[in-house]
Amino acid sequence: MSRSVSLSRRSFAFVAGAALAAPLALAGAAQAGTAAGSEYTVTPLKFAVSAGGRSCTVDADLYRPSGADAQHPAPAVLATNGFGGSKSDGPTDGIGKAFASRGYVGLVYSGIGFGKSGCLITLDDPETDGRAAAALVDFLGGTRAADDGTKADFVTRDGPGDPRVGMIGGSYGGAVQMATAAVDRRVDALVPLITWNDLGYALAPNNTGAVKGVSSDTAGVFKWQWTNGFYLMGEGQTILDASLDPSRFGSPTCLHFAPKACDTVRLLNSDRYPAEKTAAVLDYTRSVSPVSYLSRVKAPTLLIQGQADSLFNLNEATATYRTLKAQGTTAKMIWQAWGHSGGQVDGELDLGRGNLESSYVGARILGWFDRYLRHEAKTDTGPEFAYYRDWRSGYGTASAVPGLTRRMYLSGDGKLVDNRSKVARGSRQYTNWLVPTSHSESTLAGLIGLPDPEPYDTKGTYLGWTSAPLTAPVDVVGAPRATLKVVSPKAERVQNSGDASDKLVLFAKVYDVAPDGSRTLVNRLVSPVRVPDVTRPFTVRLPGIVHRYAAGHRLEFVIAASDTAYFGNRGVKPVTVASAPQDTGVLELPVVGSTVN
Repeated sequence: MSRSVSLSRRSFAFVAGAALAAPLALAGAAQAGTAAGSEYTVTPLKFAVSAGGRSCTVDADLYRPSGADAQHPAPAVLATNGFGGSKSDGPTDGIGKAFASRGYVGLVYSGIGFGKSGCLITLDDPETDGRAAAALVDFLGGTRAADDGTKADFVTRDGPGDPRVGMIGGSYGGAVQMATAAVDRRVDALVPLITWNDLGYALAPNNTGAVKGVSSDTAGVFKWQWTNGFYLMGEGQTILDASLDPSRFGSPTCLHFAPKACDTVRLLNSDRYPAEKTAAVLDYTRSVSPVSYLSRVKAPTLLIQGQADSLFNLNEATATYRTLKAQGTTAKMIWQAWGHSGGQVDGELDLGRGNLESSYVGARILGWFDRYLRHEAKTDTGPEFAYYRDWRSGYGTASAVPGLTRRMYLSGDGKLVDNRSKVARGSRQYTNWLVPTSHSESTLAGLIGLPDPEPYDTKGTYLGWTSAPLTAPVDVVGAPRATLKVVSPKAERVQNSGDASDKLVLFAKVYDVAPDGSRTLVNRLVSPVRVPDVTRPFTVRLPGIVHRYAAGHRLEFVIAASDTAYFGNRGVKPVTVASAPQDTGVLELPVVGSTVN
């Protein structure tokens, strides 16, 4: 990729970052009022904590339901904001109101480095953000007071200093729950929404060569729009608030982030990934991610992830879910409609409005807390796995995430066929340009109300394989997988240079093609890949989707040379894909109710 392209992208990120003053974690605006017959009081509190080697203040609000006292204690719910937000955000404040009005003690706080809380942003590091939250658990357990002397002697306890407490929140306020539970076993239940498994994957995904969950040892493809947008939200806080706590300032070159977080963004923006520096960055981003500490998380966890989410896709929640289940931690998972990329539908959970009982996800959350915080043993916490279906009212459920059940083959004539014997011998080629020629994801421009074009691919810079019209509906629930082999002599010559940015980059995605020829990219999701070795076959895991391909529609599998939301290839690297009946690419789909052909 040319330097001029990289600079223009960063300029856009500064504009987008400045505009994203509100957090993107959860939808909705706060609604005043309380549930009938269940009032509460709200008390602002401050707590002195030590976080990341610094002393600073955590700014919080205590929501105390009427009637909660030492003789009539109530379990507690602890929550914090999404990235860039504060305790006063509609969704975060809404959590306090919603649960206090239902008889829970709510403690809602501005996360470290945000709102009126101090210290540097460390990306939910367990030893910083987790330890800070554990200090608030101390308060709820009665072993410490707030700075003004307030004590919480009205919280249900499981033992001396051990409060009955659950956590809920989205995005940045989702990962902090697992970070807290990893350092404090007193946390009794978690409900993380739309959050990450591996921040290294989220910021620079590589959807091939996975070694653990979503993580790959080969550096991924830089997601420049999201990453720079959030980075500039953090660094730009001085512009938005000149009265920041002095503990919020780092150095002139890294105003509000911990140094290693800044190093991560700078390396990714450099478009150069030398082995030693890249390994250090991956080590850091994983050290502050659940992938590195889930073995210490024992609290029952209800994972909720958004289907429309190009920041943290469904594969991240699935990786966390499978790890928790494998180690014996109680866990269930819901795929709701909305995520960071939008997707809100009528009747879905909106924590800012507090519509818990009237939404499927909200009712599941109430059931989770009733079971694990109120210890109502007969409460049904719902199925193992549930997913929102836009083609049918309500949610589908299953005892596990569906596996891959249908294979299709990449034919040399551009067809996607259902039997290897139908594969035609042939080869086709595409070539990347030095500027992006495909557009998939909803950009930050679209999220802040600026024009955002529909997905497109430029002729000659991508290859597609299209199925015959479907004779019956096909319901895909989960992450498709493709096995590919490509030929790229230019990539082969430089791929072992010691700089991962010289390796071939491509983007895989699946379209729904209607009878009239119009194409829909489901939830506008794409799978970035940095191929470890172009001389060998490789497997691509596409983002999880929930989608019905209607009868008469066709399925199109595409590999493209570039994408506007990501950095791409260094230099021009033509790619050829050859097919023969005995040796061709394979696309596998998790089709509900299907068997392998």
